[in-house]
Amino acid sequence: MEFCSSTTASHQTFFPSKPAAAVFFPSSRSLPIARYLKPFKGIRQSSLTTSPHGFVRPKYLSCEKLVTRLVASAAPAAVDNSVADKLPADIQVTETPEPNSRVRLSVEVPAPVCDDCHRQVLKELMKRSKVPGFRPGKNVPEDILIGYVGKETFKKAVVESILERTLPHALSSVSGRAFEDSIRISTKFLEMENTYSSLRSLRYDVIVDVAPEPKWIPEDGYKNLKIVVDIDKEIDAVTAAEQELRRRLKALGALRIVTDRGLELGDVAILDISATTIEQDESTPKTIPSAESKGFQFDTEDGDRVLPDFLNLITGMKRGGTKSFPYVFPDSWKQEDLRGVCAQFTVECKELFYRDLPELNDSLADKILNGCTTIEEVKRILLEKFLELEQTAKDQATDNAILDQLHKMVEVEIPPSLFEEQGRQLYGAQLLQIQANRKLDEQQLASLSSPKAVRNFLENNRENITSIIRQNLAVGDIFKRENLQILTDDLVKEIENSTAEFKRQNQEYDEERIKAQVQEILEGAKVLEWLRERADIRYITK
Repeated sequence: MEFCSSTTASHQTFFPSKPAAAVFFPSSRSLPIARYLKPFKGIRQSSLTTSPHGFVRPKYLSCEKLVTRLVASAAPAAVDNSVADKLPADIQVTETPEPNSRVRLSVEVPAPVCDDCHRQVLKELMKRSKVPGFRPGKNVPEDILIGYVGKETFKKAVVESILERTLPHALSSVSGRAFEDSIRISTKFLEMENTYSSLRSLRYDVIVDVAPEPKWIPEDGYKNLKIVVDIDKEIDAVTAAEQELRRRLKALGALRIVTDRGLELGDVAILDISATTIEQDESTPKTIPSAESKGFQFDTEDGDRVLPDFLNLITGMKRGGTKSFPYVFPDSWKQEDLRGVCAQFTVECKELFYRDLPELNDSLADKILNGCTTIEEVKRILLEKFLELEQTAKDQATDNAILDQLHKMVEVEIPPSLFEEQGRQLYGAQLLQIQANRKLDEQQLASLSSPKAVRNFLENNRENITSIIRQNLAVGDIFKRENLQILTDDLVKEIENSTAEFKRQNQEYDEERIKAQVQEILEGAKVLEWLRERADIRYITK
């Protein structure tokens, strides 16, 4: 079951059958290995990289590398032409903005370019074709050569050659800002063939997603952020150190059976718990599965961390006793479907224990913390440890608060290709986490990585994916606007550390992906550091 109190930056305690989960605060300073691993089978290998907070940085267009793939997707391969850098005449390219940060490039190729490609295809076919009655390499009359390879095949080859020759020039206007995986020739190949046949020229359209430009509201508003960070009292170093000392002392004690009284603070009870809804319309009560637990070990010192006011409601229960009581879930409850729900709880106390604790003195110091000789030394070391954790938690909570505010300050059109790739990266990271926690067999992996599963994830997490993209576009824009820099030595060091970690674990990794990822992480950390220094930040402890 996943009952837990709602907090901002705190430990989360689950109730009643699962152990407490470790707290994870996303940090721009961390370098998560999972983001460098090769994607699962069924999750498309992305040409994009992930930034500090899960953002996908687009791999921008490199014209020459794209041409062969784009042409191959538009038409069947006929002749292998190399990309020419020069054209005998200028092509005309009209750029038209479209919604969702897309651009349509309408390309008109004049007759001189088409004629030149016609000649190049003839020349190439002359070299390759073995026409009966003619020696290899010898000139073959054009009509005989075309008749040999076929008129339709020859026409397809010429159109393909025109595309290969002109695409780099057509795409040059969006080079550096177009997303590589989004580029497609929208004009049907048959339509291009017909245009070429009738006019001896060519027209075609290319659709590309381009890098969106964030618009700040207000302009430069990020320079004067006012941030309120909620900090849970449980991450307070003094409180946390005292709780840790108490936990270690309890581990040295023994549990004794309570026989002559009811449950009180300090006891440990073994409980069977169930709950049903209380319906105002007198319909049949429904069981609340997440509240079901058998043999739950309840430490009364953690009473309100599992369910608010739960301890008060069962105080005084004796071993073997049963108590039933109504309970209304608070409006701040983490599980939205239970907020405000009236429930009838039934609790049976199966066993009841008290702790027989040893006296806390210097003789226990080494047992509580190895190497210590006094309790004061134990307290000092624990406090130092939790002071460091407290600062880390505050920094991470501050970063999250800044990022949350940034994404609300920008207006931006998100291109579909960027949304899809970001979503795929997030879903792939989840699969990696599942695989790390428990090995999946081939059938489970195939099911989880199916196109349907990915589509469902994208639709169900649209708001979250969009927020991540917005906040990270904002971070990238600030890095560029403020001309921030990262040290080369820091970049090299982090890359070496990351690759060394993979080698130690004998895991495969993508070296180029690691370099891009580390670059993004350090850039994000630099932006957050710059913002923290200039922001008005208030911390509120709850």
